[in-house]
Amino acid sequence: ENDISKRYTVYAEESYQEVVNYLIDSVGSIVSAGNIAKVLSANKRKIDNKTVTRYIDSLVEAYLFYKVNRYDIKGKQHLATLEKYYLVDLGFRSALLGKELSSDAGHLLENVIYLELKRRNYQIWIGKANRLEVDFVVRDNEGFTQYIQVAQTVQNTTTLERELAPFDSIADHHEKLLITMDYDTGTYNGIKKINALDWLTIPQQ
Repeated sequence: ENDISKRYTVYAEESYQEVVNYLIDSVGSIVSAGNIAKVLSANKRKIDNKTVTRYIDSLVEAYLFYKVNRYDIKGKQHLATLEKYYLVDLGFRSALLGKELSSDAGHLLENVIYLELKRRNYQIWIGKANRLEVDFVVRDNEGFTQYIQVAQTVQNTTTLERELAPFDSIADHHEKLLITMDYDTGTYNGIKKINALDWLTIPQQ
């Protein structure tokens, strides 16, 4: 991270660090440069959209973050705004923010799943299904497509319904997976629930 600061000396270091912290804190959440600029400016850290965009681009170029674009499942088109960022190495999070990896476990699990999908050489997008969001739309080299939702636990009925809702609004028949840390597995209307550790240890799919 210090190397990046040296390479981009034009950047004011304090606001640069603020953007890094914001992105780390927002792993698994949709973000926009405009929103980051607004939040930081409200916190007395005056910064504009263009500067935030340059900071983020530098972090992606330096392989600290991966950028994931959105895909409109119904309209079958790529969307150019409101992307997500995942850490290349989750160790950066505790090193830079001093946070335990157990905090915000759901989004960190999502980051782990993303890294494994990348390792398996899938193309990866965030799915937009009407007004709902699917964590990952993935496609392998042969065009096999899966929809994946990630949640720490869905033992609570409300949480389960929330996680299944995006799947229910998708009319096609591609495989749908719900990955959690729960021990129990099963299917819900064709949607397969699988334990994350089991999924992570499945041989290359």
